[in-house]
Amino acid sequence: MATLENKTILVIGANGGLGRHFVQQLGKSGAVVISASSSDVNLENAESIERFAKHVLTNHGSVDGVVLAAGLVAFGSIVETPAEVRERLMRVNFLGQVDLVSALLPALTSSAESGNAPFVLSISGVISESPMAGLAAYSASKTALLGYAQAAARELRRASIRWIDARPGHTETGLAVRAIFGQAPAFGAGLEPAAVVARMIEAIKNDEKDLPSGSFLLA
Repeated sequence: MATLENKTILVIGANGGLGRHFVQQLGKSGAVVISASSSDVNLENAESIERFAKHVLTNHGSVDGVVLAAGLVAFGSIVETPAEVRERLMRVNFLGQVDLVSALLPALTSSAESGNAPFVLSISGVISESPMAGLAAYSASKTALLGYAQAAARELRRASIRWIDARPGHTETGLAVRAIFGQAPAFGAGLEPAAVVARMIEAIKNDEKDLPSGSFLLA
């Protein structure tokens, strides 16, 4: 996919710290952007996911890319973190995202059959490579996403659908101050969101297959 001109790309979490940059930069690249916020699709609710996917399939039919820029974070030891927080993290950061991709596979398959190069971009983050004490529940939800993405990428390759997982380090999206539980540790200065998104869009254009944390050292 050397160009994004006139490609239909769905951005989940379009109102978030990374999502809004995806919407802006993809639009500048000539893509037709479908912006979806939490009010459009609730990743914690199976009916909402199914309803949203049907809406996309009915109104667009073919989709050339899905960017999964939604997510939640929580902080706290395994003793402190309540079960409902663990469950919510797994639902939003892992299960809801893969359920949505599964529901949208017909749209991605249609794009591939038309000769395009459809993709899914997930963002598991550096924590999926190096799980942290004090963030066990959050780490688990992200490592689950990474494992699924890597296995799914091998399966979807046969259908000419690319799944790229991106693992940038701590990025200044403001997510840490919106934690659903606990308080963030002192991370230090993070990466610039616009630069991180630009690196991910570059990977999409260049047909890269994976974006480990080392890919963002200059972001």
